[in-house]
Amino acid sequence: MKRIVRLAAAFVALLPSLTIAQTDQPKKPEWCRALPRPEYKALERVPVDDPWFEVYQVVPQVFAIYEPHQAEETISYLILGEKQALLFDTGMGISDIREITAELTRLPIIVLNSHTHDDHVGGNWQFETVYGMDTEFTRTNAKGSRQDAQDELGRGMICGDLPKGFDSKAYASRPWKISRFLHDRDKIDLGGRTLEILSTPGHTPDAISLLDRGHGLLFSGDTYYPAPIWLYRPETNLDDYVTSVKRLAALAPQLKLVLGAHNVPFAQPSVLARVVTAMEAVRAGKVPGELQDAGKAIYRFDGISFLLLAHSQEVK
Repeated sequence: MKRIVRLAAAFVALLPSLTIAQTDQPKKPEWCRALPRPEYKALERVPVDDPWFEVYQVVPQVFAIYEPHQAEETISYLILGEKQALLFDTGMGISDIREITAELTRLPIIVLNSHTHDDHVGGNWQFETVYGMDTEFTRTNAKGSRQDAQDELGRGMICGDLPKGFDSKAYASRPWKISRFLHDRDKIDLGGRTLEILSTPGHTPDAISLLDRGHGLLFSGDTYYPAPIWLYRPETNLDDYVTSVKRLAALAPQLKLVLGAHNVPFAQPSVLARVVTAMEAVRAGKVPGELQDAGKAIYRFDGISFLLLAHSQEVK
């Protein structure tokens, strides 16, 4: 699932010609031949006008806004309360997520990001109210970036057609204004629904999970999703990651669903303990890695996988 195939695409994506025209994209990269993912058959699909997105109601008043045409397969979540809504991530910014939210609700919308990598903040600039974690990493990324966004358009990264009128050469994460800074344990009242911020650094310094205690939901961002979890970038801290997943695993008895930010928008809470066990096994040197490009390796244990910097003595 998710980023496995992106590893192969990265060989080409690292070449100088990272910005390529829509007509140069292969129509069926290998990764998108697995689509549609069978798990989506269990969900209610909500029709929307923009074919770049697919929208599913995961549980009542929670919509997964899925981008299946790009290799990240990013999922943003629109969570509705009685008085306002929260959009947890704004996706790639390749098409207009604000138009999608306008089709789903008339409530005022707060934007909050699971973290500020480019594939989760692409539509932030479209919204007036954007909350952010009180970290330097968040402040820096709020200025926008070009190269990370351009990497997302590398050969083999797009499945099918880009939206009409999309300018691949100009594609970048646009700057956005942070309306309010948040901290661990802060709460957001949507009216009849309260969301609690859980600081879960590791993947990034500003990574968070979002806890809806009243409905037994945990929105885990990139701390957990059902594919190789990326933990190799300079901003990653593995010690923090272990602490964070242990914190989430302790919540499992209170949860009904875990909703990650890529590929498939639901998992059983029991997966969180497996993530802890898998990461501990990897760090103890018990799991050999499968060498990938650019000095990275995938480590797999009990159905959980991580993409890490390779350690030669542990790599096949």
